[in-house]
Amino acid sequence: METNLQLKAYQEEKVEELKDKVNELLELVGDKLCIFEAPTGSGKTVMVGEFLKRLVNPIDREDGKQFSFIWISVRDLHNQSKKALTKNFENDFRYSHFEDLRNNVIGKNEILFLNWEKIYNQDRVYIRDNEKGKNLSNLVEKTKLAGRDIILIIDESHHTSLGPNATRVRADIAAKITIEVSATPIFKDPDAHVKVHFEKVIADGMIKKEIAINPEFQKFKVDGKSSREMVINAAIAKREELLKAYKAEGSNVNPLLLIQLPNLQKGINDLDKDVLLDVQKILKTKHDITEENERSAIWLAENKTPNLVNIEKGTNEVEVLIFKQAIALGWDCPRAQILVIFRETGSRVFLIQTVGRIMRMPEFHHYEDHPELNKAYVFTNIGVNEIKLGDEIAKEYFTIQEAKRRDKVYKDINLPSIHFKRQREKTRLSGAFTTIFMDIAEKQKLKEKIDIKKREISNEIMVDGKVINLDKAREIQHSIMSYHSPAMEIQTYYDLFCKASTGEFAPVDSMDRIKTALNKFFVKAFKFENDDPEFHKIILNPSNITKVSASLALAREEYKRVVVAKDEEREMESLVWNVPKILSYNSKYKAKNYKKAVMSPYYSKYGESSKEEDSNVEIEFIKYLENSKEVEWWFKNGSGEINYFAVPYKDKHGKMAAFYVDFVVRLKNKEVWLLDTKKGQTAEDAKERAEGLAKYIKGQKKKGKKLFGGIVIPVDDQWRYNDKEKYEYNPKDLKGWAVLDLN
Repeated sequence: METNLQLKAYQEEKVEELKDKVNELLELVGDKLCIFEAPTGSGKTVMVGEFLKRLVNPIDREDGKQFSFIWISVRDLHNQSKKALTKNFENDFRYSHFEDLRNNVIGKNEILFLNWEKIYNQDRVYIRDNEKGKNLSNLVEKTKLAGRDIILIIDESHHTSLGPNATRVRADIAAKITIEVSATPIFKDPDAHVKVHFEKVIADGMIKKEIAINPEFQKFKVDGKSSREMVINAAIAKREELLKAYKAEGSNVNPLLLIQLPNLQKGINDLDKDVLLDVQKILKTKHDITEENERSAIWLAENKTPNLVNIEKGTNEVEVLIFKQAIALGWDCPRAQILVIFRETGSRVFLIQTVGRIMRMPEFHHYEDHPELNKAYVFTNIGVNEIKLGDEIAKEYFTIQEAKRRDKVYKDINLPSIHFKRQREKTRLSGAFTTIFMDIAEKQKLKEKIDIKKREISNEIMVDGKVINLDKAREIQHSIMSYHSPAMEIQTYYDLFCKASTGEFAPVDSMDRIKTALNKFFVKAFKFENDDPEFHKIILNPSNITKVSASLALAREEYKRVVVAKDEEREMESLVWNVPKILSYNSKYKAKNYKKAVMSPYYSKYGESSKEEDSNVEIEFIKYLENSKEVEWWFKNGSGEINYFAVPYKDKHGKMAAFYVDFVVRLKNKEVWLLDTKKGQTAEDAKERAEGLAKYIKGQKKKGKKLFGGIVIPVDDQWRYNDKEKYEYNPKDLKGWAVLDLN
């Protein structure tokens, strides 16, 4: 029976690549290893299933080869994989557990699913001898004697319970082809390697674009509430908001909120139960969400509610799922979008795994009209500064706060705007970066500066934490516990470091270039194997990381001079602009209490020196707008991105460019003012942009727009502006500069 399975473009490409490489390995003598590296949420089980289906297709098998398959994974993941394959490839294979096998042999196109723990745990269920002679070694031998090649699939190999012994299971089974399926493979020196790139998974809409942590959290006042209650309230509010957005998209997806109970130490089960009771009480008394009305479900080892059945379906009525560790690995529920993590959780590794459960897109595409649906959300009473996935770098691209447009005061202004389509070389690193970095590393004598003996990565995590004041700085009283990072976590840290090291270049498109450059350096300088995790540890060691970062920064600067500065025309597109509905900010922005800012809350930019905004002039001008009686709202514009407002102008070289005006201001009389603050030298250098803005405003006025504005400067406790088509600035003669009076 043919399935209606529709593969994404990247899935189709990688399935074919995997099939071709495995077929090539089948022609070689001896047992071979192929790595299939695919990130969480990419649909790796479906891709492997489609690959197996095409591999056994008799039309394509002119060599007459026949196959039997063994699929091994940890915990219950083998059963979840069996369920997924049965759903999509029901009649293509026979799916069996150990006890289902007929005649002590794995049949043609039969997949035997094995649980790792039952192979090598103390009971050794699958490998011990018994009176029927049914054990794994006999099954393998008998299957090979039947003339079939065995293909071994080791799924989630990086997991700690399987990783150290994965080589042993490979040797015991001695399959013709072993396929390691993992986001972070552990085997070295494969005979073939197929990699699904993370950025392609995002681009095809399979997973969320980003994770937002505690967005808009400051609006939830303490008022005697526990931090646990505050977190739950915020998460419930976000779920309701997402539900409305799905309905507006014409979708019937019911977003699921996951509440992870803390993984407390053994011997304190009573406290464990207290947390569950507290969560249930908050859900019931504040939100009328209970197991009885089936709006909530529980998935604990000792307590599983009946309504867990079909909870993964997009339209399932359960709104909140309370769980512990059971769903941290492998569970597939694309409608899960919000995760609540409480302060008592101790394991950063578990945090990483759990976040993976909310990264899938429920309908396998992104939503243009409601970008909030393209995000996953984490709400937690862990202090913001401690949400790191174990590393400071993570804060840079984990969105932790959002501002929304105040639609009660905002009406569309529909301003024509421009945006330059990006050139690849201007927004992402190309292959030329590796050569540039190698030259920089040599000039900086980076090899001599690095201590390759320092390879142990220690981290500090919070224990026994107590939230003091979520309303202000989210201060947390806590103790510190040190631990050494496991391999999986180090891989995550290394990925984060490479992503953060892309600087102003697009992280998703450029981080692999950083990895390539570092890999080449360590292979050449220290004779490491390609992508050896050992040099990842060296880079991440505190004594080395700043030195590597410094060389990468210099290489990026050189890349901009050598590659980006090439004089190339860019394609300009026109669009109609309105204030964005939502903007996201990282931890470098701080909320300010401005009443007339159209974005609520308003997030102020703080630079390296903790200096607010881009200049003191901007700070003073915001105060002026706030105190103006006639200003209805104001918007602090950004730059470079399509969601910010820009007017066209010709620069000093006669080339078209985009001028991102600092402020868009709406008055109560419906006038819109476009104002850009300058002072001193910046005012002198503003000629081309000022004349471009004046030309733009004149053209819009002819079309009936009530539009005004120009360059604004502070003069003797006043604000003066210039809106002339021929711009001049002479601080000693401001005859062309009118007094700005918005009062």
